[in-house]
Amino acid sequence: MSVQSAASDKAVTVTTAANILSVNNIEVVYDHVILVLKGVSLDVAKGGIVALLGANGAGKTTTLKAISNLLHSERGEVTKGSIIFDGEEVQARSPNELVRRGCIQVMEGRECFGHLTIEENLLTGAFTRRDGNAAIRADLERIYTYFRRLRERRHSMAGYTSGGEQQMCAVGRALMSRPKMILLDEPSMGLAPQIVEEIFEIVRALNEKEGVSFLLAEQNTNMALKYARYGYILESGRVVLDGDAKALRENEDVKEFYLGAAGDARKSFRNVKHYKRRKRWLA
Repeated sequence: MSVQSAASDKAVTVTTAANILSVNNIEVVYDHVILVLKGVSLDVAKGGIVALLGANGAGKTTTLKAISNLLHSERGEVTKGSIIFDGEEVQARSPNELVRRGCIQVMEGRECFGHLTIEENLLTGAFTRRDGNAAIRADLERIYTYFRRLRERRHSMAGYTSGGEQQMCAVGRALMSRPKMILLDEPSMGLAPQIVEEIFEIVRALNEKEGVSFLLAEQNTNMALKYARYGYILESGRVVLDGDAKALRENEDVKEFYLGAAGDARKSFRNVKHYKRRKRWLA
């Protein structure tokens, strides 16, 4: 093996080790016919926050479900590519195995158990743990320090709490499994701006203090890029743009299509066909 080849292999090893998640050129097909994701690749660094952006129907949720292996319940499957989590290829593993390995998804729409109390919901997140009640109770108290509102509502039925409280409960429940990475699907959906910012601040605190990595699928591009360090933009099942969060915020196409800050360029947008704009992104 040449010195150059050895150095190259070492660089690849270091790059892979620096990522907790690597999605490599995956394709997802529903019902054996419908191609939804077309060669999607992305990386999440250990201890990083990465935003997965795009309009409704772009493929964000499908990407998260491919990673967490929840596609089979919807007659979908990963037909090409690989998904590597924490150094191991995982697309053939079951969802509960992935949870045990430290990868957990918080579903779009919060999906709390409405007939259980907030605290009972949180405790369901510890179902896979085998480290004893004392450790679980200690983690429960730790979660209440991040989500103070949940402590106040701990004995309330989850179905009768606000949307923001249910979203906090869903994230707290995920944390009870002691995850290495959380896949967070549309955390801002249907919530007031003040509550959205509160939840994102908690995400940042969890990332900085607990070292939890996050992959955020989000339509609120402005909020996502404020807290993420890197971002990918999906369109029609493909990654059309990616880069540092700051660079994406300053990108003219992102400003025009997602941040509503195109200025005078917006006036001529009616005369520019969509496919021409996409060619500029893909160039």
